[in-house]
Amino acid sequence: MGIISNGTTLLDNGGFVGLASINWDTTAKTSNFTAVSGNGYFVDTTSGAITVTLPASPSAGDVIAFKDYANTFDTNNVTLARNGSNIGGQAYDATLSTEGLAVTLVYVDATKGWIVTDDGLQSQVPTAKFIVASGGSVSTVGDFKIHTFTGPGTFTVSAVGNGQGSETVDYMVVAGGGGGHTSGPGGAGGGGGAGGFRTSSGTASGCYSTSPLGSGVSALPVSAQGYPITVGGGGGGAPQETASASPGSNSSFSTITSTGGGRGAGHPSSGQQNYGAPGGSGGGGGNDGPNAGNGGTGNSPPVSPPQGNPGGSKSAPTTGGGGGGAGSAGGSNTAGSGTPSSITNSNVTYSEGGTGCPSPAAPGPSNSGDGGFGRNGQFSSAGSGGSGIVVIRYKFQ
Repeated sequence: MGIISNGTTLLDNGGFVGLASINWDTTAKTSNFTAVSGNGYFVDTTSGAITVTLPASPSAGDVIAFKDYANTFDTNNVTLARNGSNIGGQAYDATLSTEGLAVTLVYVDATKGWIVTDDGLQSQVPTAKFIVASGGSVSTVGDFKIHTFTGPGTFTVSAVGNGQGSETVDYMVVAGGGGGHTSGPGGAGGGGGAGGFRTSSGTASGCYSTSPLGSGVSALPVSAQGYPITVGGGGGGAPQETASASPGSNSSFSTITSTGGGRGAGHPSSGQQNYGAPGGSGGGGGNDGPNAGNGGTGNSPPVSPPQGNPGGSKSAPTTGGGGGGAGSAGGSNTAGSGTPSSITNSNVTYSEGGTGCPSPAAPGPSNSGDGGFGRNGQFSSAGSGGSGIVVIRYKFQ
């Protein structure tokens, strides 16, 4: 056993232990240079290939190291000019062409010359990576991006992160509310059902306050692609007793679809069905008839957790059933409650049912998913449902 001048111990079997430490030059090299034993170099080949001349007349145990500074070795290579010494036992120059490569070489003897003792990639020590996306109206709250769609569009993911950063998105998908109905003579029109409401729990993007309907619902994984966004319009309120109210339209993102709210009921003697239609939430029931003014079923088609509730039944000649809401079923003239969310960083209640027979009959606000109000005036217009909304939220840094 002996000691080499640089502090490395040479074993009797020819091996080395305790290789001398490497002094790293933290100024990236951007052009050709000659390396010095004992040093490490960050090499930036962004602008072009670089030739590194290895030390002349090296001694056994000399060490040198290189690292791909800009992850561009695969595009613009580094040539290691041997400068008279072998590299791995070969009298040829070497090429570094792997993106992100770090490599350490030790000079052994005249036969083998410079031998690689360590190499690795930055990917072997993963760091946080985050989703990068565009589309809709984008806002930033702390470390989170919020994409709000009040109309159709595309949520385009250009880069997907990892578990240390972000690779899933929270969402809220609200469908358009159903339209309310007018009554017949001396009757009662039903309120429109709320648009279906579906959301995740919010734990993936900041633990914001969200609806109980999101409890335990996982965020959605995304991949690098475009996701078409559909935002449902509100259903039209019946303009008079002989015309029909309309259901709300569906909203969707990825695998999540929320169903439009059911339309409110009218008066059978005027040719209208007197029971509320099914939907995300059901429409309210109307005047007397063979179906006794029943409200429409909610959560249609069924999903878990439920996206809405049934509409209320008509209970008196001048009292129409209220439309179902995301938070509760409609009652006689009582609208089903909505449900809150602060996914946009503002606490807003969505998907309320339309009240049966108020005066005047109010429409659902835009992008609320609320049902339109019914009306007990045969020649008066009932309220239209509110349009839906889609919101996507994720961590971006």
